[in-house]
Amino acid sequence: MPEEIKPNVNEAPTHDAQLAAENIAAGEEKAPTVDFEADYAAAQQFSVSEIDRTGEGAKAAEAATAPKQQVSQPQEVRTQAEATGNPDDYADMAKDVAGSRTEGATQVDDDLVQKALEKGQRKN
Repeated sequence: MPEEIKPNVNEAPTHDAQLAAENIAAGEEKAPTVDFEADYAAAQQFSVSEIDRTGEGAKAAEAATAPKQQVSQPQEVRTQAEATGNPDDYADMAKDVAGSRTEGATQVDDDLVQKALEKGQRKN
């Protein structure tokens, strides 16, 4: 259903729009009408290209997105840790994970935080 546009002279963004609004208000020009349903139907026709309405569209899309190089398939590699049953192996592993005392603090306490705050202060 077409709707008539009623322009407001005070809301016209440009001088040309203001003149057109004044002419419509004075009756010198006919107010434009807009048919939203017809415009929507026309937009739907343009939203799908002609090639997409046939089977050629899918073929063209597949050709355009096909990989240009050969892609190798990943190989599955299984690793299995062998159980030794030796407690010394676990102790060595725990030392590696925990790090040493020279690599950094392992436990943070209030004294360590206070020292860090003092080192971060600007000296005058």
